[in-house]
Amino acid sequence: MLACIFLGFSSGMPLFVLVSLVPAWLRDNDVDLATIGLFALVGLPYTWKFLWSPMMDRFKLPFLGRRRGWALLTQVLLVISIGLLGHFNPATSLQAIVWLVFAVALFSASQDIVIDAYRRELLADDELGTGTSFWINAYRLSGLVPGSLALILADHLPWSTVFWITAAFMLIGIVTTLLVKEVSDDELAPHTLREAVIEPFVEFFSRDGITAGLAILAFLFLYKLGDNMATALATPFYLDMGYSKTEIGSVAKFAGLWAVLAGATIGGAVMLKLSINKALWLFGFVQLLTIVPYIWLSQAGHSLVGLFVVVSGEYLAVGLGTVALTAFMARETSKAFTATQFALFSSLIAVPRTVANATTGFIVESVGWTQFFVICALLAIPGMLMLFKVAPWSAEEERAEDESPDDEAVIEEEEASP
Repeated sequence: MLACIFLGFSSGMPLFVLVSLVPAWLRDNDVDLATIGLFALVGLPYTWKFLWSPMMDRFKLPFLGRRRGWALLTQVLLVISIGLLGHFNPATSLQAIVWLVFAVALFSASQDIVIDAYRRELLADDELGTGTSFWINAYRLSGLVPGSLALILADHLPWSTVFWITAAFMLIGIVTTLLVKEVSDDELAPHTLREAVIEPFVEFFSRDGITAGLAILAFLFLYKLGDNMATALATPFYLDMGYSKTEIGSVAKFAGLWAVLAGATIGGAVMLKLSINKALWLFGFVQLLTIVPYIWLSQAGHSLVGLFVVVSGEYLAVGLGTVALTAFMARETSKAFTATQFALFSSLIAVPRTVANATTGFIVESVGWTQFFVICALLAIPGMLMLFKVAPWSAEEERAEDESPDDEAVIEEEEASP
């Protein structure tokens, strides 16, 4: 469980550098919103990581073992690339910053592949739910470093120092990687490229047919689309509303932190009694409804109480939705191909955060913040409609009664999910 906590922190920190710290840094240096929105495109490695995840399953580096070796390499590269960011001036070196941000995304996505696989191999079936809950909360907790501490420091220190201090927190992951045991079994690892690349996709699409498989992938893309877009430019939105960086770091970020942790905890508790399908419906409605208060906040202007309440509500819904969606992905993942299939699923979840979010800056500059949040609320509806196909309200209980022995692994994943 300690390994899940520290590796979860190491996994989340680079992502929050990209979604919280970099946009604030660029906006503080007078980069326009459209350009900041386009920076989401450099996060494409998160959406395509399933393409090279089989290679990290297939090949082992000559040190520390299959999982720990790849983890250490990516973590060291993240320290260097995050630290170097602050040495560039957005006004004169935007192209260099684009490439360096892309490198951070690439190394971060690769670390996620390894840590996801390590967590699955480390935990016994009856430990999956607890371990994943610890991992999710530590992942979110790591957002305090680039999203809160770094912003507060930026009011008192140069950005070059702030980025190196932020990068130093990756040492938590490095030390953990050096101390934990290697759990990968070379006998179970793929021995050919075909086994590593082809079989996970064949199994997934042959399970219930191509149409059902495509419906699941579409649902994973759409379920949190509106939610992700609403928070994509959160920090620039707060700055435009007149909040100082210290207010953002001390009010908005802490509000988001406690709320998302509470959401994950409440969601896990509720799902002890509520089926995965019902949780997706219930938590999905909460996600949609908590976008609406942002419309009010965009009109209310500077209000610290309003900021705390609106952000708390939004991130409470984020925590709830994440728990339900993680459980759904676990249910739909074959234990024989966990690493590659989970990478595929998590890649699709990352698509709205990259491709779709790249348009957010243009939308805001065209219609303003208020209409932007109205659009985000409307975009949350298609994901809810997909639930009729992939997770009907009452279908899960009926399915459980009719399970065949071939579906035993899926049942075990479902019971162990948070």
